[in-house]
Amino acid sequence: MKKNIIWIIVIIALIAILAFLGWNFYKSKTEEVINPIVTMEVEGYGTIKMELYPDKAPETVANFIKLIQDGHYNGKTFYRTIPEFMIQAGSRDESLDYSIKGEFVANGYSKNDLKFEAGVIGMARADYSDLGLTEEGYNSGSADFFITHVEYPSLNGYYTAFGKVIEGMDVVDKIANVEVQYRDTELGENEEIPTDENGNEIPSDNPKEEPVISSMTVDTFGIDYGEPEKLTPFDYNRWIYEQYGIDLNNVTTDE
Repeated sequence: MKKNIIWIIVIIALIAILAFLGWNFYKSKTEEVINPIVTMEVEGYGTIKMELYPDKAPETVANFIKLIQDGHYNGKTFYRTIPEFMIQAGSRDESLDYSIKGEFVANGYSKNDLKFEAGVIGMARADYSDLGLTEEGYNSGSADFFITHVEYPSLNGYYTAFGKVIEGMDVVDKIANVEVQYRDTELGENEEIPTDENGNEIPSDNPKEEPVISSMTVDTFGIDYGEPEKLTPFDYNRWIYEQYGIDLNNVTTDE
């Protein structure tokens, strides 16, 4: 009799364990994952809403969220606008003393398969590959970001894609097509004004009046994405001096 009771208890326990495991498996498969949503107000242009993808680029998303929460982008501008390519915004003030790792295939990161379609958010970075400093360029992103105006496959695998516009592509289109400056007042002594095949001057990618980000907020739906891994940024100017054997610590500049 006691043996039967023990077996019954064992069977009930096994059924309970299987039911628990089955419920958790079902829950994990059916629960909706809510990604962070960014709302960006561009003064005089409208609202752009973007969904971020932490499963594709966790470090980049964590960095972007932290900068938004710190108010870093409020008052910043879209200072590069290229129709049929992208619009770019961010710091330009060198206020950040770190960079982050590029999360894309060329940099040895294989988990990010997000392609640069129209409206995809990418992390801007420098390109030092002509100097043989490919890795330094790959890991030079920090705050500047861009939004593709159209599909741009040549960026795939070479820049970190980490989100996408879900509302406001009409605003992106308006920003991409703002009036830009011409280069004729910016040329050096030996430079020529660039022209197209018809002899018309090719404008720069700098707007005459840069669209201003009046505010940027993010809803993480209660999830803490933490701090990104911060890297020591590559100092291009120091590297140049070192090529000439100059100790930058002994260099003085006239005020």
